[in-house]
Amino acid sequence: MPASLRNFFRKYVLKNFALKLVALAVAVLMWWVVGRDPIIEIPMTVPLEFYHAPDNLDMSSDGPLQAQITMRGPERFLRQIDPSEVHAVIDLQGVVPGERTFELTPKQILVPRNAEVMQVAPATFHISFDRSATRLVEVQPRIIGTLLSGYGITEVKADPSQITIVGPQKRVDGIENAVTDPVDATGVVGKATFTTHAYVSDPLVRVQKPGAIHVTVTTGKPSSGTRKP
Repeated sequence: MPASLRNFFRKYVLKNFALKLVALAVAVLMWWVVGRDPIIEIPMTVPLEFYHAPDNLDMSSDGPLQAQITMRGPERFLRQIDPSEVHAVIDLQGVVPGERTFELTPKQILVPRNAEVMQVAPATFHISFDRSATRLVEVQPRIIGTLLSGYGITEVKADPSQITIVGPQKRVDGIENAVTDPVDATGVVGKATFTTHAYVSDPLVRVQKPGAIHVTVTTGKPSSGTRKP
């Protein structure tokens, strides 16, 4: 055997020969397992992911922005797939304010190897796009609880008294105020301050910088201007 061939054999074949045998055995075992694994179909619900979403537009939809897909493949592999490994992608390149319908096909579903997308539902999504807007709104404390007999609320203050909300222009314009989580004033005599948070009822409008809201409740004997919680 020529020396060059012996060197090649020694360098590329015999080097780490045991590891190569193990790798070959593992590959053969995997092939055998996959070959014996039954082919099944499983459903999975995944959120939509949007590419090239414009910064100056907010989107809204009447239904949830998620899809139920049906995948087909070897049972052992499908059972191990995590929803985070599946991506339903819609490209928003070039969208403008208004309404638009997007198709979602199996080709737009990115799944791990050995899995095949058989069905997507729904197959279309109707999405509205509106210019993003911000606005200052008043914070309205929500007071609950039972006061001591003979006492009523004389004053309620929120700090800060206003917060900035952000969302689609039409939705933002429809918000009158932000409401705090319930503040339980049970048993308050005199003045007490509570820490809570504020929110808006529209799920498409959010508080721009969420933070603590300090609500001060003052109680006293009934008089003009006194109210029950």
